[in-house]
Amino acid sequence: MKKFLEEFKQFAMRGNVVDLAIAVVVGGAFGKIVTSLTNDIIMPVIGYITGGIDFGDLRWTLKESVNDAPAVTVQYGFFINSIITFLIVAFVIFIVMKAMNEIQRQKDLVLAKTLKKAQKEEEKIEEAKLSKQEELLTEIRDLLSKK
Repeated sequence: MKKFLEEFKQFAMRGNVVDLAIAVVVGGAFGKIVTSLTNDIIMPVIGYITGGIDFGDLRWTLKESVNDAPAVTVQYGFFINSIITFLIVAFVIFIVMKAMNEIQRQKDLVLAKTLKKAQKEEEKIEEAKLSKQEELLTEIRDLLSKK
C-alpha cells in the first residue's frame, strides 16, 4: 500500500499533471467569462437585431402537455445558442493565441537583436586584441624607443 501511495504521489506531482490541473481551472474560468459575454452581451444584441427573438425560446413541440405530463419538445434554440457560444469561444481563443504569438515573435526579435549586438561587440573586442606577433613587435618598439 505504501508503494502504491508513493507511486501516486510521483504521478500527481509531475509537472504535466499540475500544468493540466491549472489549465482546467483557468479554462473553466475562461469558459464562464465567454458564456457571460455570449449570454449577457452578444445574445441580447442579436435578439435586438432579429426583432427580439430569444433563441432559447425556439422549439418544436412534438406532443402538447396533457394534465400533469409536460410537453415533449425539441429545443433547437439552445442548440443555436451553443453554436454561437462555440463560435465566440473559438474566435476569442484565436485572438488570444494570435496576440500571444505576436508577443513571442516580438520577444524573439528583441532576443535576436540582443544576440547580434553581443556578437558584434565580441567581434570588436577580438579585432582590438593584438596577435602575439603584434604584441612582441610592440614591446620591441617600446624597448628601442627607451634607448
